[in-house]
Amino acid sequence: QPASAKWYDRRDYVFIEFCVEDSKDVNVNFEKSKLTFSCLGGSDNFKHLNEIDLFNNIDPNESKHKRTDRSILCCLRKGESGQAWPRLTKERAKLNWLSVDFNNWKDWEDDSDEDMSNFDRFSEMMNNMGGDDDVDLPEVDGADDDSPDSDDEKMPDLE
Repeated sequence: QPASAKWYDRRDYVFIEFCVEDSKDVNVNFEKSKLTFSCLGGSDNFKHLNEIDLFNNIDPNESKHKRTDRSILCCLRKGESGQAWPRLTKERAKLNWLSVDFNNWKDWEDDSDEDMSNFDRFSEMMNNMGGDDDVDLPEVDGADDDSPDSDDEKMPDLE
């Protein structure tokens, strides 16, 4: 059974995220016009297999993937940079396991900024750094104080 996946398009890369928690035996095979993904997922070691005939060619040697506990993110280097992919697949068929990742989608073609790839690398880096959600911010003294401030008095008129 295919794993559910989200994808988005960038100037030089296409990203596909396979949403499988606790994946094991991950195998990603990049070919010029095809991507094959398989893994065992979850506590019951459910076998997932996805085969995608890609919309356009990629550079298999420059494509890579990264596994986390929640998903496997594949970064496909486009064979032709700067060419938009209106869809991920060669065929127009709607795949019920595949959706567009609207959180990361950008209409980069309309962007006057030619080199978005540096920004992409930077935003990826920022996303991967993560953050501590439980940070306690220090209390600012008097912030919740409803007492009138000394500087709330009426100012004398200017002469």
